[in-house]
Amino acid sequence: MNILLVEDEDALAAYVEKGLRENGHHVEYAGRGDSGLEMASGGNYDLMIVDRMLPGLDGLTLVKTLRDQGKHCPVLILSNLGGLDDRVEGLNAGADDYLPKPFAFAELLARVNALLRRPPLSQEPQLLKLGDLELDRIRRKVTRAGAAITLQPREFALLEYLLLHQDQVITRTMLLAGVWNFHFNPKTHIVETHMSRLRSKVGSDLIHTVRGSGYTVRAPNADA
Repeated sequence: MNILLVEDEDALAAYVEKGLRENGHHVEYAGRGDSGLEMASGGNYDLMIVDRMLPGLDGLTLVKTLRDQGKHCPVLILSNLGGLDDRVEGLNAGADDYLPKPFAFAELLARVNALLRRPPLSQEPQLLKLGDLELDRIRRKVTRAGAAITLQPREFALLEYLLLHQDQVITRTMLLAGVWNFHFNPKTHIVETHMSRLRSKVGSDLIHTVRGSGYTVRAPNADA
């Protein structure tokens, strides 16, 4: 697989690059955020590994810019900032996973392989619909009755996950794993907070709470 590594610590970059190459991956390297953005914008990568604190352009701004450009390449953030709020901020910026430093290469490789196992977006529906709501996964646009709705990256990911599971009761655990890549309970109201914001933007008539279980989505006339 073709991986772009954006990391300004030369020794760490060399260590990660060597390990990835030994496991069969092709790796290209950038030591600055601005050069990494230039390479990502013009290249075709299966995965990006991005340090959070970079010269030229910080990693979160890099990821946000790529998402605004419609780039869907999976991104793994590396950072010395490993607190819960830091990880949440990174995921909300549009990253797919977040690995605090220092880390064992075995864990990095496991996370890389997990991200690479995800099916390409082209193999899944590109336009998701629920009643008069439409989500374009390629253009990263959401409309309802033709009117544009502006969502933050994590709100978009949350709505995307809900629409991909329209026929299910979606639990908080499923959302933490599928949207935030949290495989533990962060003991925060992150799901509830984002769900409230999303409802206020797309309409509370589409997203329903299933008491004691989670959430489900259905069009307003689905029960008619």
